[in-house]
Amino acid sequence: MTSEAEFWVRFWGVRGSIACPGPATLRYGGNTACVEMRCGELRLIFDAGSGMRPLGREWERNRQPCSAHIFLSHTHLDHVVGLPFFRPAYLPDNGFQLWAGHLRQRGHRLQGALQTLMRQPLFPVPLDILHACMAFHDFEAGDTLEPGHGVVIRTAPLAHPGGATGYRVEWGGRIVCYVTDTEHEEGRLDPRVLRLIDGADVVIYDATYTDEEFASYRGWGHSTWQQGVRLCEAAAAGRLVLFHHDPDRDDDALDRIAAELMQLRPGSLVAREGLVLRL
Repeated sequence: MTSEAEFWVRFWGVRGSIACPGPATLRYGGNTACVEMRCGELRLIFDAGSGMRPLGREWERNRQPCSAHIFLSHTHLDHVVGLPFFRPAYLPDNGFQLWAGHLRQRGHRLQGALQTLMRQPLFPVPLDILHACMAFHDFEAGDTLEPGHGVVIRTAPLAHPGGATGYRVEWGGRIVCYVTDTEHEEGRLDPRVLRLIDGADVVIYDATYTDEEFASYRGWGHSTWQQGVRLCEAAAAGRLVLFHHDPDRDDDALDRIAAELMQLRPGSLVAREGLVLRL
């Protein structure tokens, strides 16, 4: 049972681009992006990557009707592939509200994008097979959202091909930011990201690459763990959590990054599946 005053974050998928199961990724996990947050009784999910499947299995064990708000950073496949395998969405007693901030200004709609995902010849059954009460919300990155229970979510556009949205969750005097799939300019701190993470307690940040690798991946829409450190220092933010790991980066390589990160920002860490942070 979650306390009415409890704020916590749990990581169900921490990889980017494609799931990468196998012996080299056992410690950190191989599922793609999915992060659960609980603000008292309000359930929030950030991204619907393959990590959404084990989240759904966990919720099924409670055998109680459930509802949640699902906030997508964007709709690239690695961030939505788990939705068709999220079993609670098939149960009519459940309810989910899905949000996206990158589509409307480009002439698209979230419901239409997900219908395309779950349509022949790409998928065997349509979106309508999800029998839970589903609502779809298209907003513009930069809007402020209030899903209820006193939770305020501020948003910002991110630099990613096709657009993406970063989120700042404020509740109970604490702040958690979810900033993934954003590309920085070398030698510059993105002012939109700085405003979003200003004074945050926890910053979950796109750490797909290292500074040394970055030059080979310009235009791919991702950042580095060292840029995350620089942003958090400049924004007087608290704990940095590295996220959206390159699928080719094995557990030993992530251990080495974690050791370097601990020297630069004690208390910060590398996200792994199953990690729970309590604020």
